Order: sequence, then structure tokens, then C-alpha cells
Amino acid sequence: MERSRIARADELTEVQRIEVDSGAPFREIGMADVADMPPLPLDVLADCQRAGRVLVAVDAGDRPVAFAVVDLVDGCAHVQQLSVDPAYARRGIGRGLLDEVAGWAAVRGLPALTLTTFRSVPWNGPYYARCGFRELTGGEVTPGLAELLAVEAAMGLDPADRIAMRRQVG
Repeated sequence: MERSRIARADELTEVQRIEVDSGAPFREIGMADVADMPPLPLDVLADCQRAGRVLVAVDAGDRPVAFAVVDLVDGCAHVQQLSVDPAYARRGIGRGLLDEVAGWAAVRGLPALTLTTFRSVPWNGPYYARCGFRELTGGEVTPGLAELLAVEAAMGLDPADRIAMRRQVG
């Protein structure tokens, strides 16, 4: 990763393209419904961008090649979306962005990063575990994360394969 920064407003359609392209590997493992999900809407991205919660990793030409969208859930920095352009995958860019989000959270006094993801998809749950996240069980799942998991189930994602994870900051 060359560097990361807050996304500019004129980069949000590129952020959407990265999200769509990064979904393609789901098709290869029989999860076409996930691959075909629409990207975050531009109005949602614009709100997050204005709040300084869309971070991009950029190439040498200052073009986004990956992004993270951060939300606040139950007093933690919640990684709502992390996507890497497939042409730049497996280079540590996603891990670098997670570290940037951890720094963003630390500056704001937030204790942890959280996310929801697929337990069984290699570049999801197992990847995040290698990046320092641990699966939350039972009562560790906060109300906001439980609500997000319920919304995902209502969207058709298999609740048996969805997990909430947490990584301490600092």
C-alpha cells in the first residue's frame, strides 16, 4: 500500500466499483447472491465521507485501490465494509487499512474495532482472525451487533454462517 487517507467526494463511485469488483470471488464459491449484492448507496457513502469515515488505500498515482467504511456501533469503530480491488489483492492492503481504522479509533478513544462477516469464507472470518479479530460468542455480542446480524439475516444472508468479531485497539 502506497498510503491511505480519507476518501474525497469525487472518489465515491470508484469506491462503489471496488466494492462490486471485490464481490466477484463469492461467485466462485457458489455465493452468487452475495456477489450480486449492490454496493453501498452513494448517499450513504457521501454521509460517511463527509464524517471522515471512508478511508482509501491509494496507489502511486493517488487512485483508490481499496477502502474501509467505518461506523460507530455500541461505542466501537465498526468496519461496515472493507473491500480491496481484486487486482491489488493479497498484498497486505486490507490489513493495512484495518490498522489505519484502529489508529482512527484510537485517536477517538474507542476501545475496539468490530465487524460482521462470514465464518466459513476464507477471506472473511479466518482472514480477520489472522488480523487480530476474535469471534464474539453469546452474551459478548452487543445489542447493536445483534441488530446488524438480524438485518443481514433479513437480507437473506445465512445466520448460521454470520459472525460478529472484535479487535481491541492499542
